[in-house]
Amino acid sequence: MKLLSRVVACCCLLAVAAPALADEDGWVSLFNGKDLSGWDISENPETFSVKDGEIVVNGPRAHAFYAGDVGGADFKDFAWKCEIMTKPNSNSGMYFHTEYQEEGWPNKGYEVQVNQTHSDARKTGGLYAVKDVMDKSPVKDNEWYTQEVIVEGKHVVVKVNGKVTCDYTEPDDHEAPADRSGRQISHGTIALQGHDPGSEVHFRKVLIKLLD
Repeated sequence: MKLLSRVVACCCLLAVAAPALADEDGWVSLFNGKDLSGWDISENPETFSVKDGEIVVNGPRAHAFYAGDVGGADFKDFAWKCEIMTKPNSNSGMYFHTEYQEEGWPNKGYEVQVNQTHSDARKTGGLYAVKDVMDKSPVKDNEWYTQEVIVEGKHVVVKVNGKVTCDYTEPDDHEAPADRSGRQISHGTIALQGHDPGSEVHFRKVLIKLLD
């Protein structure tokens, strides 16, 4: 009986301590669908909320940086995808190889744009200010779509609904611009962007697959 009790106790402990499990294709969820556990929100935490199993982004500038257990929140080579829906005139982004920053636009890492009808001419599926999708988004507001970012070495591929929208390899002589000195391939966490109070963007099924 004592042995059985110990076995049960150990199983319970393992269940509590176990990290998120990958599915058969290696994808792991970074969002539990209930709250923002495992995410650190900068600047204006009220911009991010959870409703009906979705991350809702609506409010003044803020960024949600992943800080959970998967990969030690430090990713180098990976595939990362989300299902996204934008409301009209909204702007957001998916950052990678970044780090927590209390204020301002993240200096470290790259941003993949999320924007269908916001006034910014850089649209969904581009690598922001590096290799852009200009003027016309490949998808529409008020419709769910999947955006995927694949990083292997210095090679970055962005896909929207399975179609490649950006294929970029950082050159060996890459020099980051002065106002984004940390914009380079390295390693780091990922982040979701809250752009401005007029933007409302929904995220769900936030999944990552480690490739290194």
